[in-house]
Amino acid sequence: MDFFETINKRRSVRSYSRKLIDKEEIKKIIDAGRLAPTARCEEPWEFVVVTQRERLEALAAITDHGKFMASASAGVFVLCKNTKYYLEDGCAATENILLAAASLGIGSCWIAGDKKAYADKILKILKAPQDYKLISIISLGYPAEGAIDRDKRDLEDVLHWEEF
Repeated sequence: MDFFETINKRRSVRSYSRKLIDKEEIKKIIDAGRLAPTARCEEPWEFVVVTQRERLEALAAITDHGKFMASASAGVFVLCKNTKYYLEDGCAATENILLAAASLGIGSCWIAGDKKAYADKILKILKAPQDYKLISIISLGYPAEGAIDRDKRDLEDVLHWEEF
C-alpha cells in the first residue's frame, strides 16, 4: 500500500475477527516502532507483545477504555525508560506501529497508557523494570466486519496559514 494511502485508510479498530496474526507480521510491525525518530538518539523504548488469550483478557480488564483488547489477536505495550523525552519518543514509536499495521491490513487501536491510573499495575504484571513508563497499549487484529471508526475532519477545517 502507498504511504499516503496507508495514512488515509488508518482508523482505530475496536472489533476484531478471530483470525490470528502471523508472528512474522507482528515482528515487522514492532520493527517499524523500533525505527521511529528518537530525541538524542536514546531509543528508550521496549515493546512487550502479548498474544496469550488469558493474559490479553486480564490486561484489557485493567484498562478503563480498552476492554475491547480482550478480543484482539495481540496487545503491544510500548514502554520507555524514564528519559527527558520518553513520551515523545514512545509516541513516535506508537504511531509507526499503527501505520505499519495498517499497511499490512491489520487493524489497531491506540489505548492510553502514560499517566493512567492503571499504568503501574500493568507495568508490574509485565515485570517491567522500575524506571520504565507505560506509554501506550496498542490492540492488533484483523478487523471484524464493519469495524472501522468514523471519518476524520477535512483538511480545510484544520489547516491555517501564517496564523491561527
